[in-house]
Amino acid sequence: MNDFSGKIIDYLQSSPDLTARIIESVAIILLIWLIRFIVIRIVGRQTTDKRLQYKWRKNLTYIGSSIGILVIGQIWFSGVESLATFLGLLSAGIAIALKDPVTDLAAWLFIIWRKPFDVGDRIQIGNSKGDVIDIRPFKFTILEIGNWVHADQSTGRVIHIPNHQVFNEQLANYTSDFQFIWNEIEVLLTFESDWKSAKEILKTIVGEVSQDFIEGAKKQIDKASKSYLIEYRYLTPIVYTDVKDSGINLTVRYLTDPRRRRGTAEIIWERTLEAFGENDNIDFAYPTIRYYDNKSEGKSYPGE
Repeated sequence: MNDFSGKIIDYLQSSPDLTARIIESVAIILLIWLIRFIVIRIVGRQTTDKRLQYKWRKNLTYIGSSIGILVIGQIWFSGVESLATFLGLLSAGIAIALKDPVTDLAAWLFIIWRKPFDVGDRIQIGNSKGDVIDIRPFKFTILEIGNWVHADQSTGRVIHIPNHQVFNEQLANYTSDFQFIWNEIEVLLTFESDWKSAKEILKTIVGEVSQDFIEGAKKQIDKASKSYLIEYRYLTPIVYTDVKDSGINLTVRYLTDPRRRRGTAEIIWERTLEAFGENDNIDFAYPTIRYYDNKSEGKSYPGE
């Protein structure tokens, strides 16, 4: 072991240029690591926001790695032209041999630059829906919602999706820029019910439940309109009237937070059940078979 170490030392002493390059490379790595460590400590003292700290750590790692590769590359390759030639040949070889990973990297740059989504956003890409919990150069990760669980609640599964899927699949963002969604609840009543009174009751209930969301949505629309053509004439809840085979259908449409959709629907349903239970002239409808006896109902037969 001592002989081997001695040979290495002798070789380095006989090659001062190589020794200098190694020392410079190690110094650059330590300097970049030290700067990253100091900045992370400063950010940690300035804020307790875990999401912000996470973004700083990830971005500093990517930036430091990129700078380190470029600077160390210039040390080991004599001249900028040699470095450019090497990078060109390397890029061409990688592009041919590793098509998908290269596309993933391109998609990662697109995600970082254009920000179709960010960590913490709720998105749907293809058939997968969930909250983004990590973004990396080759893939991003979501905590799945929906699937066998109703009302967009978490399943507990973690799904890893290659970045290039943002180029191949439709992407929907629930929470970026405009952080509210429209939700609808259908209430089916019998034809004999006092549907006008029921409609007023629903308007009152949903108006109380969605009041906080309306105020927040107005501010979000003003913000989003700077980047997108988003226009809503009405933000207040609406109750639409329609007729189905089994009765009169009242559709409640209101604004809510994507992560509170099930909770707000529960509140509306519970208050509706209580209110309708106090009104004998309002009944819920369901698929039924009805038989008519014109004679007992005092109606004349055809032709009489």
